[in-house]
Amino acid sequence: MPTDHLDPGTRERLLADPSAILADRDLMRALVSAREAELGANVIDIRGRAMEALESRLDRLEATHESVIAAAFDNQSGMAVVHRAVLGLLESADLADFAASLQADIAPLLRIETLRLIVEDDPQLSLPEDAIIAPAGLIERIVSAGRRAPRGADIVLRPALVLTRPLHGRSVASEALLPLDLGGGRPRALLLMGSADASRFMPSHGTDLLRFFAQVFRLVLLERMRR
Repeated sequence: MPTDHLDPGTRERLLADPSAILADRDLMRALVSAREAELGANVIDIRGRAMEALESRLDRLEATHESVIAAAFDNQSGMAVVHRAVLGLLESADLADFAASLQADIAPLLRIETLRLIVEDDPQLSLPEDAIIAPAGLIERIVSAGRRAPRGADIVLRPALVLTRPLHGRSVASEALLPLDLGGGRPRALLLMGSADASRFMPSHGTDLLRFFAQVFRLVLLERMRR
């Protein structure tokens, strides 16, 4: 590179710190392009091609790194949200307070629009008015809707269905269905979550945190029912 094109101050700074050029991708790309132009169209600079390949690989690694960090942050944030909701469940005084807190207190903690406890009708079971009493067989219909081979205990994440709209009581775009096993002799139960965000509950999402929340919810519900 002819030095008479550089002012003395710039030349001195580059000589003092050559890494300034190496750290600038655009500048390095311009230097390689200039070198290839000097060589002519019939000559291939292997070093330039290698640098381009390394640069492309670095871009992919950076994108992967950012994706991993974002996923870890989302997971940590989701865990904190579920933990706050669990603490909210434990604060309820009795069954009535527990059921009333779902929509009023726990749903906002989970950052969702609806949180409904659905229990199939059982004359021997006394439930608070905030719980939705469903006819026998309705929960199975809700869980299996849109699925060819439903597996009873599985958590279901999907776009909200017309079938469940009356149960939500308001407009939602996606929903999560968390089946609850209340034990032998007790009716089927389901925890229904609804979100206005269509991407909040998608079939491709993991369910570990929701499964943990459902397990805690079930234990707290059973304990409140025994009081």
